[in-house]
Amino acid sequence: MKTKFIINPIAGTGKQHDITNKIKKLLEKDRFNFDVDITERPNHATELSEKAIKENYELVVAIGGDGTVSECAKALIGSETALSIIPCGSGNGFAYHFNINRKIDDAILQLNNNQIKYIDSCIVNNFPFINVSGIGFDAHIANLFASTKKRGFFSYIKLTLRELSYKAKEYEICYNSISKKIKAFAIVFANASQYGNDARIAPNANTNDGLIDFVIVKKFPNWKIPFFILDVLRGKTHLNKNVEILKLKELTIKTDNKIVHLDGEVKKVISPISIKISDRKLKIFVP
Repeated sequence: MKTKFIINPIAGTGKQHDITNKIKKLLEKDRFNFDVDITERPNHATELSEKAIKENYELVVAIGGDGTVSECAKALIGSETALSIIPCGSGNGFAYHFNINRKIDDAILQLNNNQIKYIDSCIVNNFPFINVSGIGFDAHIANLFASTKKRGFFSYIKLTLRELSYKAKEYEICYNSISKKIKAFAIVFANASQYGNDARIAPNANTNDGLIDFVIVKKFPNWKIPFFILDVLRGKTHLNKNVEILKLKELTIKTDNKIVHLDGEVKKVISPISIKISDRKLKIFVP
């Protein structure tokens, strides 16, 4: 299998140190013919993945966090080149959804037995995403986190706790000929189940059911925040009384709020915001 490893050298906590030697040692040489590229700038993983498609690589393995995975996926959606992951980020939500091993050595060994699958991809006003995106509080945090110097899970948690005074926003949502106005803390668009680190915002999300899980986190008093966070970490978000989950092919949001995040990447969009399942699949190589 002609394979391209794309390494983000600054992702997460730097666990990818010396990973090329580990790949040479642990990957089955009779199955994989591989080489390695290192990213040098934002969106470089997308460029390298596009090049891999043109050069007829069968597999691209993203070595980094959810940002690196997302950059690779943007290029690979709709192609015959598959995506796999060795998780080295601070969240690794997409990798953990597919039970990819958290230890680098074991994740490399897993590649030897992985299988091809096809999953849904999604679009927000024509911008693609594959994992978890949203508008409201999580997009607000993603926007702030993008400008912080300190990375990693604990920096993210510290920032989240600091911003808990965030006020719920008004939205008009439209789906299946229904239109209603709501006040929400966040509206999450989930193709897969979690942000990362087992924070399962959409525990029942399925990446090949042709539906997006829209998780509407309604306005609630601050004293309920710890209980909500606990439900997310326990994978019981869907049981929380302040959460409504709609499984839909498409939803439109009308709002003055122009900030969304797509798999953690912040984008400014124009209302109305259209979120829907794409007709293009992503080929993946997972356990």
